[in-house]
Amino acid sequence: MTDENTYDVVVLGAGPVGENVADRARAAGLSAAVVESELVGGECSYWACMPSKALLRPVIAQADARRLPGLRESVQGPLDAAAVLARRDEYTSHWKDDGQVSWLESIGADLYRGKGRLTGPRRVTVTGPDGTEHVLTARHAVAVCTGTRAALPDLPGLADVDPWTSREATSAQKVPGRLVVVGGGVVAAEMATAWQALGSQVTMLVRGSGLLSRMEPFAGELVTQALVEAGAQVRTGVSVKGVTREGGTVVTTLDDGSTLESEEILFATGRAPRTDDIGLETVGLEPGSWLPVDDSLRVEGSTWLYAVGDVNHRALLTHQGKYQARIAGAAIAARAQGVPLLETDRWGAHAATADHSAVPQVVFTDPEAGSAGLTLAEAEAAGHRVRAVDYDIASVAGAGLYGDDYRGRARMIVDLDREILLGVTFVGPGVGELVHSATVAVAGEVPIDRLWHVVPSYPTVSEVWLRLLETYRG
Repeated sequence: MTDENTYDVVVLGAGPVGENVADRARAAGLSAAVVESELVGGECSYWACMPSKALLRPVIAQADARRLPGLRESVQGPLDAAAVLARRDEYTSHWKDDGQVSWLESIGADLYRGKGRLTGPRRVTVTGPDGTEHVLTARHAVAVCTGTRAALPDLPGLADVDPWTSREATSAQKVPGRLVVVGGGVVAAEMATAWQALGSQVTMLVRGSGLLSRMEPFAGELVTQALVEAGAQVRTGVSVKGVTREGGTVVTTLDDGSTLESEEILFATGRAPRTDDIGLETVGLEPGSWLPVDDSLRVEGSTWLYAVGDVNHRALLTHQGKYQARIAGAAIAARAQGVPLLETDRWGAHAATADHSAVPQVVFTDPEAGSAGLTLAEAEAAGHRVRAVDYDIASVAGAGLYGDDYRGRARMIVDLDREILLGVTFVGPGVGELVHSATVAVAGEVPIDRLWHVVPSYPTVSEVWLRLLETYRG
């Protein structure tokens, strides 16, 4: 049985990005259909942002408490892993999406459950769980918001091992006695932090020279130091050559011929776009590819196809995907209503400027690492004449009050020609809350002379802003 319906906008994927595209379309008076093959709310709600941070919050809170005399004596025992996992389950709504479905209904978007595939220009065919087909035609736009999946390496024996990816690492129902984590990026560092604190003996295997290689080098160094002090092993410059599962034990073979045994192994080795089976070939695009877009999030060479969020490979972060969704929704509505887009206005409602200049990110390890904009290496590679200004956050009065033995570092990258900030990085307990101020400074291109008059409250960790500016001015 097949039925056909026409909408102004058809959205493939009901994660936070797809939800926001539909919301912006509806707010502009356009009709919208949303197609989802799994849970409404997507990766972020059930297998990424929310469950991972629910696992990490007790870890960070305990670490902060142990920095304070009078409190540390009360929190010396281990975390109650069962209670932490139960709270995590609450934050994922026990992997049920009723609340998210109700929200979609409240904005007036129609939900189609099933596998959605492009079957020609402006045309999406949805095959429901019962085999029923729905053919959806879009008057103005189809938005691909299908996100990414974990990219697993081509290793002998991997298919038979049933390894963890980010999904299993955030949804596991018991703590493994030993856990091998392959990778050195954000997922690897966060999950190593969480499971070590919950009782696993964690060994990290990093092919490169250190953790968090896309941030300033000191970020990975401080996070590594803390992980090692917590009892984890961090081995750099090593590669996995093969894995086998023998009963309940995973045997990992390294490039030097040595082996490791563990109950589970997590591969956090990158992401791949979920575009391999959505019908891209029917509109002249390569299945399984990233989808390059312009600053209005429209796929290059198309007048109707948009790719929003991780799938376009601009910035693989939920908050950036939601930002892109707001831009895409505004652009789709403007074009549908015949309103000309001001293509030259980089700060207009229809241009994803911040994806180029001020992408913020927080890594919820202990210590936290947060950044906005470019690193020193990225700024130099882009040809800017810059100066890196560093400051020891522990020297700020607010850091000492935050907790004993505070360790942290801040760096700002100054464009010497324009005297604005191109990037800022903080590492230390609690610094995630400093990142938005850095994002404002970078995205807003606030001149150094004006930042001098932005007075931080005393005594807070944010006083590091004043110290960075004083160091720059000399």
